[in-house]
Amino acid sequence: MRARSVVVVLYEGVQSLDVTGPVEVFAGAGAAAGQPGAYRVTTASPGGGPVRSHSGLRLLPDADLAEVGPVHTLLVPGGLGSGIPDGALVARIRELAGRAERVVSVCTGAFLLAEAGLLAGRRATTHWAYCEELARRFPDVEVDPDPIHVRDGNVATSAGVTAGIDLALALVEEDLGRDAALLIARHLVVFLRRPGNQAQFSTQLAAQVAVRQPLREVQRWIAEHPEADLSVEALAHRAALSPRHFARAFATEVGVTPGRYVDGVRLEAARRLLEDTADGIEEIARSCGYGTPEAMRRAFVRSLAASPAEYRRRFRPDPVGGH
Repeated sequence: MRARSVVVVLYEGVQSLDVTGPVEVFAGAGAAAGQPGAYRVTTASPGGGPVRSHSGLRLLPDADLAEVGPVHTLLVPGGLGSGIPDGALVARIRELAGRAERVVSVCTGAFLLAEAGLLAGRRATTHWAYCEELARRFPDVEVDPDPIHVRDGNVATSAGVTAGIDLALALVEEDLGRDAALLIARHLVVFLRRPGNQAQFSTQLAAQVAVRQPLREVQRWIAEHPEADLSVEALAHRAALSPRHFARAFATEVGVTPGRYVDGVRLEAARRLLEDTADGIEEIARSCGYGTPEAMRRAFVRSLAASPAEYRRRFRPDPVGGH
């Protein structure tokens, strides 16, 4: 079997975890799948010299970026150095990408791809904190701030740091099959469970924490009791406010309406149970406040484009009933 050449671009100010996370996935995937020659990983920098990551870690590349050969997967990590791109580096990325079978960025590596013209007319993502800047600087890029990774043709972009591992696992699954990706995920003690369209933040992290204590208590109550009556009226009573005042105050302080917040919390609770337990679909639907499996199915299809059963099949680390 011909080894897939993975070239990882290094430059001054690179984020070290954006480099080492995907490298560990590709380096270990072949061996985990019984195909030790599946990938040939090469790190390369302009001139071939060592670089400093933005945390100060010194990285010694394998090769000069100008001299790397045929590329199957070109991986461009992020880091502070991507904010002030070197023209020669961008030109070389553009040149290598033109011959690569697929091009991948991690975190703010998307800025280097955009500088090289590789994201024009494409859908892409990056770290949530830089999505607005990416959209502003490159209006020809359709920036989606929500997913942890996005694939558009042969170009894939991902969110911050650990999302690069998720994307690398998805590419291994594409190349070598689900079993290989699951094996290396277990070896690295991460879960093969996050679909690309999963939000970068959980509902609780994405939303603001309310300023007023009664509203913060309501947020905590929702998270701890997804099965309860979480109507506006019930939540307003708990906060000792009128329904109208509660709904307006919650939306102002939290950033989303009570209904959308509850929907997000229930979906996350159901996903965790599907991933981490062998509980039946009907039991999970009831314990997460959906009432019926059909109501939960509609919520999953609407938000994740997958039924609960399909979600469990794809993203639970161990099959139900497995060992």
